[in-house]
Amino acid sequence: MDSQKAQYDAGQISGQTREKTNNLIEKANKNTQHVKDNVQQGGQQMLAKAHGAAEGAKDATGINK
Repeated sequence: MDSQKAQYDAGQISGQTREKTNNLIEKANKNTQHVKDNVQQGGQQMLAKAHGAAEGAKDATGINK
């Protein structure tokens, strides 16, 4: 019976380890998506600021008239 209990315990530990691993992977995926979204948003803001600066420079030099 000790052998069966050891196999049962090993199966339980294996299942728990798999579940914890899957949870960590899911959290990592969510964090990665969050970072990706923030980087994309930051890039869009930088492009908008650069466009505004370029338009300001054109206005200041009279190119947009």
